[in-house]
Amino acid sequence: MHEIRSKSGLAIVLSKLKDFKEPNIDLEQYSTPSEIAAEILWTAFFKGEVRDKTILDAACGPGYLGIGALLLGAAKVYFVDISKESLEILKENILFVDEELGFDIKKKCIIVNSDITNFNENVDVVIQNPPFGIKKKHADKAFLEKAFDVGKIIYSFHKTESKNFAETIAKDHGFNLTESWNYNFTLKQTAKFHTRKLHRIKASCFRFEKS
Repeated sequence: MHEIRSKSGLAIVLSKLKDFKEPNIDLEQYSTPSEIAAEILWTAFFKGEVRDKTILDAACGPGYLGIGALLLGAAKVYFVDISKESLEILKENILFVDEELGFDIKKKCIIVNSDITNFNENVDVVIQNPPFGIKKKHADKAFLEKAFDVGKIIYSFHKTESKNFAETIAKDHGFNLTESWNYNFTLKQTAKFHTRKLHRIKASCFRFEKS
């Protein structure tokens, strides 16, 4: 089995994974850019929050975050998504990583086709990129609440402007916002109402820890 030895090496592997074929607009399906995913995963790895840990990748889509965690030594990853189509792409990506790139992660993957509210397994860490609530206001709330219910450390992507909203929910569940990283997400044109080929949105990854 190969080892990932650098953040750039992780980003390269993630960039080779398949993305959504026809993103579901109502579910706000878009993948975490590979370089951003690699940066957050590498940060969590160096904090001792990936290797040998049980991790939840909620709204996993093609699985960039969860697969990246496994490549950095996670013991087990729950991939949860309501979309069967997304999970089929995830399965293709897992197969690609194992058969084409020479890793061995399939046996550590638990794939769950379900609404996030039905997930009740306790995990060490949640690393997620839920819907931002662009189409449906506060669509990310259920993902945050579930993360606080089942996890101890949370890395969660949201619109930057949602910081106060997310922090309030965290405090209600006994969590503190410890760090945040700001990005410009570049979203590809995936719907008729997108007037530009590339749409940029200010997004942040928030790290929460149980107080």
